[in-house]
Amino acid sequence: MNDGTDYRAILASDTPLIDVRAPIEFAQGAMPAAVNLPLMNDDERAAVGTCYKRQGPEAALALGHQLVSGETREARINAWREASLAHPEGYLCCARGGQRSHISQAWLKEAGIDYPLIRGGYKALRQTAIQVTIEQSQKPMVLIGGCTGNGKTLLVKQHAQGIDLEGLAHHRGSSFGRTLTPQLSQASFENHLAVELLKKDAARWVLEDEGRMIGSNHLPECLRDRMVEAPIVVVEDPFEIRLERLREEYFDHMWADFSAAYGEEAGWKEYSEYLHHGLFAIRRRLGLQRFAEFTALLDAALVEQQRTGSTDVHFSWLAPLLKDYYDPMYGYQLEKKAEKIVYRGTFEEIAEWLDR
Repeated sequence: MNDGTDYRAILASDTPLIDVRAPIEFAQGAMPAAVNLPLMNDDERAAVGTCYKRQGPEAALALGHQLVSGETREARINAWREASLAHPEGYLCCARGGQRSHISQAWLKEAGIDYPLIRGGYKALRQTAIQVTIEQSQKPMVLIGGCTGNGKTLLVKQHAQGIDLEGLAHHRGSSFGRTLTPQLSQASFENHLAVELLKKDAARWVLEDEGRMIGSNHLPECLRDRMVEAPIVVVEDPFEIRLERLREEYFDHMWADFSAAYGEEAGWKEYSEYLHHGLFAIRRRLGLQRFAEFTALLDAALVEQQRTGSTDVHFSWLAPLLKDYYDPMYGYQLEKKAEKIVYRGTFEEIAEWLDR
């Protein structure tokens, strides 16, 4: 039985964690298999923290018990009880394996459940995640490059040694890259990445050729430093195939996602704003005149899509945007990495090359 200190085994097996830290702490950084069932909410934690500074630990502990008592205490014990019964293989976890997880453990025991805790708490798991990423980043890796629409992410996702950085970041990397799933905090993104690296533990990594940032998340420096030196394979599919991929991903799927999430009317508004925001984000690089032209084409395409249901009407602005903006930009970036390119080919050829 794991005594709550074999952190790698706990992370690699997605062992359920009942994280009793306050919601604000959980939002700043958490493990993938954790659920937040706090001992104290944010306001209660803040009050206890202030009391600790002014009157010392005994007064703070007394205030904590006063704030979390009666029905509030019962509700929180019941939440832990349900979670522990649903996941008997799990652990309690607080910030450092201290008072909060011990109090939660004692209250659960009073309710008839003996449940283990993570010794060292979230901090110990976090340090393990950081160390795992440093170690795994030292392995050989190959990057998949190519202009947008070439299916780079798909190649990564279908490969046994692939790590989908954009999937972990909930962002596709471009100005149109946001998804309906909010991005995680930086620490949580790094934790999810570490767990994925730990689970796969591949001899070599297959990654997409990313910049330093993926939306609001940045790649850990240890990984980024290795990626800068890594060999690159470049996907070069015909322009029409790329347009089809982008139509499916950015228009068909995104419209379906917005519609499912918000309903048809509100979803259409969100979908329209998403596309407008993507263009607006690159207005300075496009130049204001070109930005205005693309916006007018986008508006017309949205009217036509709403009327007919067709998404290929967006090619009117997407095709020139690729040719005038995205392709030259990525071509320039790739030129600076020319000595690292080891192979070029179509999607199918790159897939075969990666399997060698």
